[in-house]
Amino acid sequence: MEVNSDGLLLAYILDGNGGGKMVGWDEIDSWKPKQGILWMHLDYSNPNVQEWLHEKSELDEVICDALTEEDSRPRCTQFQDGLLLGLRGVNLNPGADPEDMVGIRIWFEKDRIISTRKRRLLSILDIQSAIEEGEGPEAIGDFLVQISGRVMERMRHVLDELEDTVADLEDQVLTVESRQLRTQLADLRRQAISLRRYLTPQREALSKLLTEKIAWLDESDRIRLREVYDQLSRYLEDLDEARDRAAVTQEELLNRLSEQMNSKMYILSIVAAIFLPLGFLTGLLGINVGGIPGADSKLGFLLFVMLLAVVVVFQIWLFKKKKWL
Repeated sequence: MEVNSDGLLLAYILDGNGGGKMVGWDEIDSWKPKQGILWMHLDYSNPNVQEWLHEKSELDEVICDALTEEDSRPRCTQFQDGLLLGLRGVNLNPGADPEDMVGIRIWFEKDRIISTRKRRLLSILDIQSAIEEGEGPEAIGDFLVQISGRVMERMRHVLDELEDTVADLEDQVLTVESRQLRTQLADLRRQAISLRRYLTPQREALSKLLTEKIAWLDESDRIRLREVYDQLSRYLEDLDEARDRAAVTQEELLNRLSEQMNSKMYILSIVAAIFLPLGFLTGLLGINVGGIPGADSKLGFLLFVMLLAVVVVFQIWLFKKKKWL
């Protein structure tokens, strides 16, 4: 579990066999490469961390600025003998939207790894648990592969839920008449678009990583990174499919709602057409002037009602003949 101690969330000296020893600032300051690979995970928003990076880390100012940048896109940049990698993972923190993705910046050297973040990323906790169990990264390249893979694994659950929700809404469109479905479908499309907006540059970063000549990244690591890249490509294809299915479902829903509205308007039009001549006749005979036919006859009202009935029957016959009914 990450514990923020003056900006240091966690730090390990890896033993090269999958395990490691948790250390603090004192051990970090006295660390030597011969002790093992040092991994530091920092909260870049902490002033103490910013001071350490700029004054004690011995990193170039460009790297320090990149590690503390507030809003960064996924990227892969080789700088001298090191590598700067920016990734984004789904936000699985309580009460957060998954598409509000969490960024992590990682600097790789031959014997040191520095990762920074502002919001918690559960993939880091996965790496920590693996180290505690002796199944963590054994080398720099192994760490890069594991963190990239675990960020991808955390996305699978979110994408599965997105696809299941789209499938449920597709079924509801056929069985349920609800205007609320339009809002749900719009939210799904927005979520898919937002996720894709961040994952597309992440795929580009991994693609560039596969082509970079990095001394500490061996062929085995590249093969595993290729699997991570392929997995991300499949996720993007799934997002495109979910977005398109949601769009088609939304169009189908709008068509059904439009048909329902047209049906209701059609019925109202028929009713209005039937009562239009009836209203004309009753209005004509209801004027207060002399000479109205049947005004002095006891059978006048009955004959008038019969006339109206005949008019209605004639209209219905005419509508059926014209195939309006």
